[in-house]
Amino acid sequence: MNFTKLDIALILALKQIKDPSEPYLVIFIHTESVLDSTATALLESFGVNGITVGRDVYTATLSPNAISVLSEQPWVQYLKLSQELRLVSGG
Repeated sequence: MNFTKLDIALILALKQIKDPSEPYLVIFIHTESVLDSTATALLESFGVNGITVGRDVYTATLSPNAISVLSEQPWVQYLKLSQELRLVSGG
């Protein structure tokens, strides 16, 4: 796994996981804006939809094993854990 492509929250979440084959981490995948057919096929195999030219951020629910595979791809720039947003009170 290429940890230089992972954000800190994702690294910490990966350390908590017992089953590395179970997909339950929601991840933002930052890629190059133009992907070849091999890259597109790999993303689609992990359940990523809507792959188009010019788009460079995708969302998927992935297993640690899938995250490891993606982190090693040269066309993947960054992987970030999606985190639940909280409302900020205006008071």
